[in-house]
Amino acid sequence: MPKKDPITGQLKWYKSEGAVAVYSALISILIGMAVGSLIVIIVGLSKSNISTSGVVEGIKLVFLGVFSTGRDSAGQLSFGFNGVNIGNMLFRAVPLVMTGLSVAIAFKTGLFNIGASGQYLMGTMGTLSVGLWLGWTGCPKGIAWLCAFLVGVLLGGLWGAIPGIFKAYLNINEVITCIMTNWIAANLVTWWFDAHEVFKNAAEGGKVGYVIPLKNVGVVTPKLLMDKIFAGSQANGGFIIAVLIAIAMWVMMTKTTFGYELRACGANRHAARYAGINDKKNIILSMAIAGALAAAGASLYFLSGNTEFYWSTYQKLPAEGFNGIPVALLAANHPIGVIFSGVFMSMLNISGLQLKYLTAYNEYIADIIIAVIVYLSAFSMLIKTMLSKRIKHDHGNVNAEPIADDDDDETEKGGQK
Repeated sequence: MPKKDPITGQLKWYKSEGAVAVYSALISILIGMAVGSLIVIIVGLSKSNISTSGVVEGIKLVFLGVFSTGRDSAGQLSFGFNGVNIGNMLFRAVPLVMTGLSVAIAFKTGLFNIGASGQYLMGTMGTLSVGLWLGWTGCPKGIAWLCAFLVGVLLGGLWGAIPGIFKAYLNINEVITCIMTNWIAANLVTWWFDAHEVFKNAAEGGKVGYVIPLKNVGVVTPKLLMDKIFAGSQANGGFIIAVLIAIAMWVMMTKTTFGYELRACGANRHAARYAGINDKKNIILSMAIAGALAAAGASLYFLSGNTEFYWSTYQKLPAEGFNGIPVALLAANHPIGVIFSGVFMSMLNISGLQLKYLTAYNEYIADIIIAVIVYLSAFSMLIKTMLSKRIKHDHGNVNAEPIADDDDDETEKGGQK
């Protein structure tokens, strides 16, 4: 619980652990945006086809690209509510939120899930295969959607459990096994779609190596009014589902005995075992949940009906799995914070597209900004520690207990400290 003011008895929420985590994330983001703006200026000054006004426009789009409405009749950038940009931002945020949750939940239990890419691919394979098969058999669309989603999540969970088993019983570092299972998944998915011609999208001219999109069989996520609010965008109910899953993960981790056991194993596996907690079981379950969450991101992404999957995945791993790491770090591994950090990362992608289409810059400027923020996200914990020490110093007691986590349900005992 946050510390109480000794005079008023009010909770100092702005000095809580959760608030400090938000401050550290915002500082990392602002530094990243500032560095990005500096890069925009340097690139603009070094290119003859970009004027001073073009540099200013580039900086505006870095910060406000998602609200860009194009250029007015005078050729000036205009800003306002852009339903297409905002809707596309929410759509692109779904896999980032889910892979961010995957990494965050594993972090909470003391594990580093770098295998989200492989789990994402397994979810893709399960969802597309079941969705297409059931769509062809005439199964009711709602049931087909649910089965495709659940099979994708199940495959991801099983794939995530593999590093958990090696960690629990053989104490093999999960990073090593996750990297191995990533590439095994990539080749397995490639073989699956290469060996089954029925899944290949050969009906459309020029399509080589693509799987038939689920919209062709009508197995797609309902819009849930997102098409009305963000008309013309790719937004659908997948974002709402992702938010509900994030809330469910927060409840599980903070309000249930099972969540407490997972966090206890993360804090100290041996102490948890001494307290009677089955550490092996919880390690395996933690990685299985992480895998299921990453796979759910893939399922929701491809069930949107707006996307196609290129099955020759052995050449590279999906970036969504690795992008979940900075999303989790920026959110300080808080399930609710992951929603906002995932949306922020998606916003930068939209800003990059606006830079490409409305200025002489290319979209890679946004990639550089994202890379800087990713780099700085590794320092967010350091910034958080510095802020926490400063708050404790302001309280006049540098030896006081660390500020309690908002997620903890412990009640303060004893009198005034």
